Amino acid sequence: MTVPPLPAAVLWDMDGTLIDTEPFWFAAETELVGRFGGVWTHEQAIALVGSGLRDGARVLQQHGVDLLVDDIVAWQTDFVTERLVAPLPWRPGALALLAELRDAGVPTALVTMSVRRMAEAVAAALPFGGFDVVVAGDDVAQPKPHPEAYLLAADLLGVAAADCVAIEDSPPGLAAAVASGAATIGVPHQAVLPEGSRWRLWPTLDGRGPQDLAAVASELRLA
Repeated sequence: MTVPPLPAAVLWDMDGTLIDTEPFWFAAETELVGRFGGVWTHEQAIALVGSGLRDGARVLQQHGVDLLVDDIVAWQTDFVTERLVAPLPWRPGALALLAELRDAGVPTALVTMSVRRMAEAVAAALPFGGFDVVVAGDDVAQPKPHPEAYLLAADLLGVAAADCVAIEDSPPGLAAAVASGAATIGVPHQAVLPEGSRWRLWPTLDGRGPQDLAAVASELRLA
């Protein structure tokens, strides 16, 4: 039996995939809308999972937050970053898989719609060497579900996106990764992810290794 080659790189979403920051984002949105006399529901928060922060800020403006988009993004980022204290809430299996990829010599990129200062803080908190590349929301003109961030990450790594595996947890992120051409694995967390022929869903990263990623990439390319 032929063993499929390891991916040229693995491209990781951050919030909800690498680290469980979504409850902090939900709390930030709830507090900010509440300060302006509004009510923010869990369903509304779920609907923003994976979206660009500026897009989300515009939604919060529609719910009464009387601040500029940049000010909303900065306030939310400060709120969430202040709550990222040790021990960080890494998602199950994420650190082990990252470590195995580094040991196997597979390049990795962090591809997030959070701003760079937060993304770099999370990458620096890894208990081993960080990502080879970080692409943040303020590095791209088009947020997820547009594939720009994934295409940029692959380009910075010097590989084709079609030769990479991407790991996501949200519908916008899933759409962005698939549109980039990467073999995409969805790991649902807060948001529900649909079944589809162009990606695969895993309930968790726990117990998964580089060869599991290679097998999915091979299967999707043959589909």
